Amino acid sequence: MATNRSVGQRSVSVAEAQLARVAGEGCARHSYLNTLLEASGRHAGRDLADAVHLLCSLHGRYPGLIEVALQRCPKGLVQDWLSRASEGFERERLYLVRLTSAVGPLPSTPGAAQTESSLVAARHALETLAMSERGGCALGAATALVGDWWPIRRLLDRAAARVGTEAPAPSLPDESSVVDAIDGGATDAASARALAFGGEQLLLQHRALFDLLEARAEARGEY
Repeated sequence: MATNRSVGQRSVSVAEAQLARVAGEGCARHSYLNTLLEASGRHAGRDLADAVHLLCSLHGRYPGLIEVALQRCPKGLVQDWLSRASEGFERERLYLVRLTSAVGPLPSTPGAAQTESSLVAARHALETLAMSERGGCALGAATALVGDWWPIRRLLDRAAARVGTEAPAPSLPDESSVVDAIDGGATDAASARALAFGGEQLLLQHRALFDLLEARAEARGEY
């Protein structure tokens, strides 16, 4: 007789699914991020500088994804969370910009035109997510960005330590506030699907960035 495996199993909330998505599909899972975190060879400084420069190109501009989403969000719990996230990410952005200056120039790498084209496309993708008319999409992208920033912050701190730059205390909203924002913003099946889509697309852009960094290191003969 067939067994109903769903009996006794608790359904996963939209927020739990988003946190699991970030953990399973985010850049923390990318092998090259871990390579950068553990790098100690003679090319480590250049590879870290390359990562900082490209991250700054993607996230160092204002307004960014969170700010654009905030500008378009109606008043309420989600807007309040986006406002706090915007304030926190602005401090992270200032750290990123300062660190970009401290690590020195962008390493010379073959295929510079292709790199810039990829970054332009990635920035456009983030802007599109932030401006989406689908309720929940921008929130999905913003919460995924906040969640996926933690492994990126580890990388920034690694680069800061190497060049002797002070790393400020992290300033982004904590996980419980992310859960509250998602619970308040994904109130039906359509918004839950849009939120999942926004999160997936943000994480895809981050993974693509680390694919690009890995390819650039290979082009320099350093990986």
